Amino acid sequence: MIYGYIRVSTDKQTVDNQRFEINRFCKTNNIKIDHWIEETISGTKSPEKRLLGSLIAEVKAGDLIVCSELSRLGRNLFMIMSILNHLMMNDARIWTIKDNYRLGDNIQSKVLAFAFGLSAEIERNLISQRTKEALARKRAEGKTLGRPFGSKSSRVKLTGNEKEIKALIARQFSKSAIGRIYGVSRVTVAIFMKEHMIK
Repeated sequence: MIYGYIRVSTDKQTVDNQRFEINRFCKTNNIKIDHWIEETISGTKSPEKRLLGSLIAEVKAGDLIVCSELSRLGRNLFMIMSILNHLMMNDARIWTIKDNYRLGDNIQSKVLAFAFGLSAEIERNLISQRTKEALARKRAEGKTLGRPFGSKSSRVKLTGNEKEIKALIARQFSKSAIGRIYGVSRVTVAIFMKEHMIK
């Protein structure tokens, strides 16, 4: 499957320029877009809150995403690196037009995948260390950590994403796929849909 991904930040911007670039590129390289993903949203939003997140969750080995430039994926380096690493770990490819990246099954991609994976691991370790230090400080101050025994969280990860979940359901995404996008179980998705009458 070949996907064309287009993102603009505001309604004042148009997707036409990016679509033209991608179509011209595909014609030159004798490939055809099977499915277009277009969205108007800031690149600072996490992929999970964008259509890009559902695309990343669904791509399979051998799939190709074509976009005009890497900045369409996100507005900071770590976000872009995480997306590229995820795609390459799943043997999916991504090609960009303006910056001429061809990430897939080649030595350049493998080197980048190693760098992406290493940076992600360092970031996870730093976050973990900061969390442990903060918890240790709170314990030393005599504060009780965690929710009271028997209490339930008043807000699940899906809260506030009702509209996006309805859109994913309309596009035939399974509960399991939606769960992977938001980092929750299939059962949590099912319960949330029942509580909010999402069919």
